[in-house]
Amino acid sequence: MASTGMQIFGFVLALLGIMGAMVATLLPNWKVSADVGSNIITAISQMQGLWMDCTWYSTGMFSCTLKYSVLSLPAYLQTARTTMVLCCVLAAMGLCLASLGLKCTRWGGGRRSKRHAAIASGGCFVAAGFLCLVPASWFTNEVITNFLDSSVPESNKFEPGGAVYVAFVSAGFLFMGGCIFCMSCSGKRHGPQDLVLLPPPDKLLLQQQQQQQLLQQQQELQHQYCSLSPLDNKTGYSLQDYV
Repeated sequence: MASTGMQIFGFVLALLGIMGAMVATLLPNWKVSADVGSNIITAISQMQGLWMDCTWYSTGMFSCTLKYSVLSLPAYLQTARTTMVLCCVLAAMGLCLASLGLKCTRWGGGRRSKRHAAIASGGCFVAAGFLCLVPASWFTNEVITNFLDSSVPESNKFEPGGAVYVAFVSAGFLFMGGCIFCMSCSGKRHGPQDLVLLPPPDKLLLQQQQQQQLLQQQQELQHQYCSLSPLDNKTGYSLQDYV
């Protein structure tokens, strides 16, 4: 029972992790403009994400520009795009396998198949967490390095945005969910590994009654056959009957 509760807890953590990873992938605030100096007069805040750049103006207007060219992007941004998409795909596959591997569900086969599905889902969650952690760490390192570089103008300095923190938290959720699923089925199981499908009680009782009736009929026929006289058992005609 405790293992089932841990699996449900791991499933909830993995679900939160994939939701956070999807939100972090789409958010445009992976890095935000740093409030250093007084060079920014017109724009209030600038944000840059994986797919678009957005700017808040002092007039209250908000504009975003999509990043259409992939080859013109820096290497860390291209890597972040790829790994975050792969993270979401792997996490979705892990959720599908986890729904089959949960012990509280009826689908997914016997104990052995459920155990394999749970371990596979845990591996998917751990791999998705790693794919989510790599771009967040690399992106943060690039932002901090550019911020500490004295040759970069103050107007071009950025700080890590909220999407980076969401990615870190999502990676932690995915790691914990994956570890819980792997540990919940790592122990040895004794007894039958697969579930034996039995017919319903009513059908089983009806089959037993039919077998008993058939056995009684066979016994009655055997008793009647044995009680017949030798003359009744004769078949055909004999010449001695007419002599």
